[in-house]
Amino acid sequence: MNLKLELQTLNDKLDKFRRKLAAAEARGDAAIVLQFKKEVATVTKRIASIKGQQTRQFSQEGTALKALGFKRTLTKAEQADMGKLNKSVKGLVVVHPLTALGREMGIKEVTGFAPAKF
Repeated sequence: MNLKLELQTLNDKLDKFRRKLAAAEARGDAAIVLQFKKEVATVTKRIASIKGQQTRQFSQEGTALKALGFKRTLTKAEQADMGKLNKSVKGLVVVHPLTALGREMGIKEVTGFAPAKF
């Protein structure tokens, strides 16, 4: 299972446990409240772990892209015809600033990374 999907399922479980915890607190059921507090704590810990794994993964990808020989921002015309650009440049990787990888790398504009000048 990939990290994004696992993170989504854990967030769903956390939401479900929090709702059940609130219902148990409203009923005044101490044993169930204690059980769901433990469940919430374990799921929260696992979510933090997964987010750390994602950060490391994006950091490694960013380092690999920065190691490529050439990078430059893409013009609006190049962005409009990405198919033509990808065909003309071998090994081109385009990073958008609003993606997780783009935010991790600190990119402000759409940037292309390639092993050779383009």
